[in-house]
Order: sequence, then structure tokens, then C-alpha cells
Amino acid sequence: MNKILSTLPSPCWLLEEEKLQHNLELLSAVKQQSGAKILLALKGYALWKSFPFIRPYLDGCCASGLHEAKLAEETFGKEVHTYSPAFKEEEIEEIASISHHMVFNSPAQFHRFAAQAKEINPALSLGLRVNPEYSESPKEIYNPCGLYSRLGTTLENMDESILSLCDGLHFHALCEQDSSALENVLKNFEEKFGSYLPKMKWINFGGGHHITRKGYDTQKLIALIQAFKKKYGVEVYLEPGEAVGWETGPLVTTVLDIVHNGMDIAILDSSAEAHMPDTIIMPYRAEVRGAGKAGEKAHTYRLAGNTCLAGDIMGDYSFDAPLKIGDKVIFEDQMHYTMVKATTFNGVKLPSIAIKRIDGSVEVVREFGYEDFKNRLS
Repeated sequence: MNKILSTLPSPCWLLEEEKLQHNLELLSAVKQQSGAKILLALKGYALWKSFPFIRPYLDGCCASGLHEAKLAEETFGKEVHTYSPAFKEEEIEEIASISHHMVFNSPAQFHRFAAQAKEINPALSLGLRVNPEYSESPKEIYNPCGLYSRLGTTLENMDESILSLCDGLHFHALCEQDSSALENVLKNFEEKFGSYLPKMKWINFGGGHHITRKGYDTQKLIALIQAFKKKYGVEVYLEPGEAVGWETGPLVTTVLDIVHNGMDIAILDSSAEAHMPDTIIMPYRAEVRGAGKAGEKAHTYRLAGNTCLAGDIMGDYSFDAPLKIGDKVIFEDQMHYTMVKATTFNGVKLPSIAIKRIDGSVEVVREFGYEDFKNRLS
């Protein structure tokens, strides 16, 4: 692996197909045993050069607007499910024409666009996102059922006049959580919306299911889905994003300089702000290969980004040996919610994207440069 890393451009996201295959086989087993359909949530993972590898395992993609829907239709195929907090009138025709399911966020949007969408695509299945008003989300910023949430229709705001055109209900209440959290969400969902379920063809359980994380109770998930399907006679959908890309590859960076100001600070050719924004937003501490917490090993460094933002800091880490200019610093588990959120802030170059194939070969599938920075600004 060290030889591979030394040949990659830097910085670089490196997807490892063998690890991706492990996740996909687990998701496929859940599909087969539960009878649910599983969609890839593009908001979490959209490395489309890997879609030919993923396609045989999953049923399609879920999109959060026109651009993700087009990406799904063009590069993945199979089912395209499109939801948006608010659809734009000028995009309805294109979205409806390429989607299999279209989910509205409010009865008002349903009334405004449902008939038009159905006329454009008579095979289109229409749904409404609802808010069960219950979540065990570990962070409020990622809680779609939190106080004053705009996401989904509460029972108080339900409009039964849409039911003649509504085939399904969608809820999303989880964030990196186990099936026990889903079990509690389902209780609240059924308590509030159970009277509508016999009229539905499908129910979408949304995303946030951390199915591929070690210790996740897949048997409970399978049992919950089986019981729900049997009780209501509906198709069940799951929309994992992070669970697909979970622990499937690192972000490889290089030490550019080491300065000292009260402690040793290694400046990397990457950026937490631009390339790993969730480490700042959530926040969370990304694991670094071979490193420990500050003071745990002999040599402690603050790892920092190559931008002018003072807070562009990955964190404090310790290493067995001193870092040197040119050394590789490898941030683990950087395939999800990274490249989909990355920016060219401060003119920092986007990391290249490479794929390590099952046969051991490595292909750099995308490199970025000045034109990518320039062209998005005007």
C-alpha cells in the first residue's frame, strides 16, 4: 500500500473496491433477507465512476433535486427517487420525466405540482415526506425532526385531500444510528400516521441507517422490515449513503511545512474547511493512520490546512517518529460526506480521485486544477 500511496497525486481520495464490496455484500444480504429495496443516497456518496461496481447490489438512487436526479439517471440507472424540501416550477418537467418516485415535502407542494408531474410521467409514483416528530439524532444540526424543522409534514399539518394521488410516505429521522433507534422511530411514525398506511403502496424509511458499521444489529433491522411489510402490505425502501461509503478509503495528504508556535504544527496540502467540512461542522475527529491522540505517542503535532482560515485545523495527533516535509498523512474513512461537500475555498485545489480495483491496480479517475476553481466563479 505504501508504494501505491507514493505514486498518487496529493491530496487524493482513494476508494478501495474491496472494502466497498464488503459493504455492498452486507447491504445486499439485508435486501435479500428483509425484502426491502435499498437506494444509494447521493447526498452522502456520489463517486459516480464507482457506480458500475455498485449497481448490481442496489436498486437505484435517491436524489435531493434536479442535479442529483440527473446524475442518478445518467450514471447509475435503475430506480430514481427524487425528494426536495421545495421543488422549483421550472424544474418539475425534467425531474418528473426521469424519476420513478417523486416525494413532496408539504401538502402545498403536492397540490401545486402532483397533477402536473403525473401528466408528464403517468408511471410516476407520488409520495409525501412526513415528520414523525421523534428522533434520537446525536447532533441537533443533523436532526430532521428537531424543533421547528422544515423537513417533512407533521400530523397537525396533514392534508387528507392529497391521499387520492399519494402512493407512499417517506420519513427520515436517523443519523449514523442503529436499528434500535429505527424501532423507536417506527413506533412514533405508526402512532401518528398509522391510519394512512393501509392506503399506501410503499413506505420509505429514509437514511441514517449505519448498517455497515461494526456492531450494527442487522437482524433487528431485517425483523423490523419484515414485520412492517407483513402488517401493512407495502414495499419498504431504505436510503443509506454513509453506510455505502463507510470505511472504504482514505484522503491521502502530504506535509508541506512544519512550524512551531507553542507546539509543532504540520501544514498539509489539504484543508479541513474545504475537503473535510464535517470535521468542523459536526464536529468530529478524523482518524489518522498510525497516529494517536496528543501526547499518546512520542511526537505531537497539530495538523492544519493550507488556507488562510485560522480555524482550518484537523486536530492534534501524535506519532511514533517525527514528521518530515514530504511525509504522507492519511486520514481514514473519507469517502462519504467529503467529496460531495468539498469546495475550492481560498483557491485550494480539490483532491484527486483514485480507485484501487479488486485486482490491485489503481486508476486516477479525476484530477482537478485551476480551471475548476476559475469556472465556478463566473
